[in-house]
Amino acid sequence: MKIILSSLMASMLLFALACGQSNTNTSTSDTSKVAMTDTSAEKSYPASIVNNKKDPSCGMPVTAGIGDTAHYENLVIGFCSKECKDEFLKNPKANLAAAEIK
Repeated sequence: MKIILSSLMASMLLFALACGQSNTNTSTSDTSKVAMTDTSAEKSYPASIVNNKKDPSCGMPVTAGIGDTAHYENLVIGFCSKECKDEFLKNPKANLAAAEIK
């Protein structure tokens, strides 16, 4: 009887651990989906998808990291952060020259 109870307890423990790992993976997936729609600086885009060499707001090279993008006059402009993007959008024509378009 003790063997049966021990086996049952061990099975329940393994099942609980397996469910916990499964929930952790689901949770991570859900977080990554949220991060893809979030505009936080945690996102990063490859420099190859943008048309500029430098962030037009702060001058940082896009190869250092792109946290946000904007489409302007058939160009994809990369920015190091949402704040730099917001600054650019206040006066895009004046800021475009600083972007060093490829």
